[in-house]
Amino acid sequence: MAHGLALDHAAWSSPWRSRSVRDKGTLSLGLLLAAISLPPFPGGAAVAVLSLVLLLGPIRVGWTRLGRIVWLPLVSILIGVATVAVSVSWGASLRVQVTPAGLDQAAQLAVRAVAATLAMFTLACSTPMIDLLSCLRHARIPDPLIEIAALIYRFSFGLLESAGAIHQAQEARLGYSTRSAAMRSASMGVAVLLLRSWDRARRLEAGLAARGYEDTLRTLEPARTRSTGFLVTSVATLAMLVAGSVGWMVLR
Repeated sequence: MAHGLALDHAAWSSPWRSRSVRDKGTLSLGLLLAAISLPPFPGGAAVAVLSLVLLLGPIRVGWTRLGRIVWLPLVSILIGVATVAVSVSWGASLRVQVTPAGLDQAAQLAVRAVAATLAMFTLACSTPMIDLLSCLRHARIPDPLIEIAALIYRFSFGLLESAGAIHQAQEARLGYSTRSAAMRSASMGVAVLLLRSWDRARRLEAGLAARGYEDTLRTLEPARTRSTGFLVTSVATLAMLVAGSVGWMVLR
């Protein structure tokens, strides 16, 4: 959950937070398409470098926070790449080997995956969830789906606070002094958290019904900056990235 909190903090504190989701989405989705469609070298590598520059530069995530955000996706990518690089065969006996072809395929997969992940984080680290949900509403996504996503997002922070309080209380009572005590405390903590979540959801439903809730909760949306210059620059950068990658492949 620390990964999610770091991502949320980065989005709320980003200087790009006031920009339109349309502008940021064009750049981020363009980088994502380039990462998965262009050759890993140099196209994917260029996308990764450009995304990293954006995250550390204009978006101002910072190395420490970026490390807290990307470590979990990078571990997942590493596991996937390892399964591609290592070849397992069942002949007369179990045989595990690493081939040059497997290493080459694994390297290409790693570059594409890292580039695509960083490209998506350019949007996630500069746009809070509520702005994304508002954009989905403007895109005519059904309101019940958006409301469910919004409630899950807001509810997760309350659950995190409750889980932290339960864990702290159990530690104060030496609930994790031994392995058996830790297992017992963990199971009891999950049970209490489930009951609290159920009770909170029931009270939330009753409160919404008392306020005449039917299908959506409308809120005021702050003005967002739409910049034609930003959009043109993003498209031009993506075009140069594609042209450079294609040109490198032709000359090669």
